[in-house]
Amino acid sequence: MTITQIEYILAVEKYHHFGKAAKACAVSQPTLSMQLQKAEEEIGLVLFDRSKNPIVTTDEGQRIIDQARLVLREYKKIFFILDASKDEVRGDFRLGVIPTLAPYVIPLFAGAFVKKFPKVNLTIEEFKTEEIIELLSVDDLDAGILVTPLLGENLIERVLFHEPFSVFASKNHPLLRKSKIKDKDLDTTDVWLLNEGHCFRQQVLNLCKISKNTGLHDNLKFESGNLETLKNMVLHSQGYTLLPELAVLNLSSAEKLHVRSFQSPVPTREVSLVHNRIFLKEKIITALEESIIENIPESLTSLKKKNYEVISIN
Repeated sequence: MTITQIEYILAVEKYHHFGKAAKACAVSQPTLSMQLQKAEEEIGLVLFDRSKNPIVTTDEGQRIIDQARLVLREYKKIFFILDASKDEVRGDFRLGVIPTLAPYVIPLFAGAFVKKFPKVNLTIEEFKTEEIIELLSVDDLDAGILVTPLLGENLIERVLFHEPFSVFASKNHPLLRKSKIKDKDLDTTDVWLLNEGHCFRQQVLNLCKISKNTGLHDNLKFESGNLETLKNMVLHSQGYTLLPELAVLNLSSAEKLHVRSFQSPVPTREVSLVHNRIFLKEKIITALEESIIENIPESLTSLKKKNYEVISIN
């Protein structure tokens, strides 16, 4: 089995479609199909059930594919080692960022990074936490900016900063009468939440000690995948939500009147640059880590542990 055949096999396993896999590999579908058939004949196993739509990997094929992924990773090490021997930082790098961080973090460092390292082809995409972890496991992402700590034993977490939460409440809300907020002040009946799959949602649930969905109105259930939407629901309706510090820093002077800080220890989320333990692009990720830390507001990188409490994401 050749490296090219392995790449075609992994593409089909990823897309579950011969046409899409061929397009991703920049070859014709007949070429990809022919090479795949040759590989199956060589190993004496059928890797994919072509009678299903979308195409399904067979049980025997999955074991072969898992090993093929390791083989391809080891093969690519040759080129990464060669690149690492050079003084310059260069190469392709794909970064995943969760949606509650992306709008606030990416603009701070992306421009400075690509200007400083013009030979790095940086691709940044938004994914939820579980999606980033899955993409890291199959080498479709090189790293992710996530809320940590995670439970994955195969992941390395490079802590970038700690980000406090603040309350963002509607006009005349009882919470705005307080100078500092305590956990026990949070009413579970009028909090706006992100939808399922966002780690920030789970942190809010844990902080507010909410065990099930609650809402402002019996006949209205609304959950968003966007912090900006929740902020606007608060401004134009009633209730409150929690915002991370970078979101608070982006508020207008008028909007900041709706913000109240927490009493110490302040509930906080830990943000890290996460990658696999089998990691090869060391120079790029170190440069990326340094660039992010250099461009993050000092207030986030200088927090002392005694002043905050990291809220669990599980």
